[in-house]
Amino acid sequence: MSLPPNDELTSFFGELCDAAAAMTLPLFRSKLGVINKLDAGFDPVTEADREAERVIRELIEKRYPEHGIIGEEFGRSRPDAALQWIIDPIDGTRAFISGIPVWGTLIGLYENGVPVAGAMDQPFTRERYISVGGEARLSVDGGAGEILTTKSTKNLKDATLMTTSPHLFSEEWEQAYFKVEEEVKLFRYGCDCYSYCLLAAGQVDLVIESGLNVYDIAALIPIVEAAGGMVTDWQGGDASQGGAILACANQDIHKEALALLNG
Repeated sequence: MSLPPNDELTSFFGELCDAAAAMTLPLFRSKLGVINKLDAGFDPVTEADREAERVIRELIEKRYPEHGIIGEEFGRSRPDAALQWIIDPIDGTRAFISGIPVWGTLIGLYENGVPVAGAMDQPFTRERYISVGGEARLSVDGGAGEILTTKSTKNLKDATLMTTSPHLFSEEWEQAYFKVEEEVKLFRYGCDCYSYCLLAAGQVDLVIESGLNVYDIAALIPIVEAAGGMVTDWQGGDASQGGAILACANQDIHKEALALLNG
């Protein structure tokens, strides 16, 4: 089983994003029902999440029936396949149900466990971030897109940091996170997957999160890395399966942040 050609992949990512947007966008800022997946706490899912993943899976099954699929809502298909599509139909469901346009549809592709391509689509703002063949682009309103490049900031004291919310960290991880936050020039909360795309686009310098699943990060690793950034866990290791994530614009920022997280 070989990786499809770059042009074919790019076109197919676009097809998948368009199909998902047809499910999500009509329900955004509507009075749709919300289901809580947890008995204790709040982990929302909506009709938009489920319908978007359903259409994505259907298209993959039709085009590449031998490929595997991992999705947040409907689990795994063919887990032993060398090529795995990894889907988060709406990353940032809390933002989605709050009417805030920083959620996105995430679609990643792994080859033998290695992230090789990915897309983040925000249909309300009409922004589409796609990485295929080692190049990351931002396309707005369906245009050809601009090549993305991360920032060259050298020191944390000059950096902009993003995290979805410090309330999502455990107490121990929260203490480590705040060591970094205290050093940066500016920090902002919110944005979920959108933060990583802002990193790839050269708007912010680092993103720190914890407790991520594979479908939360799979699409974003190729985008950030193709733009020149780094994505690791908090020990500097492999981030492809999720967990505690440190994404940085360059090695200088990564080295300084890693030292603080582990200090």
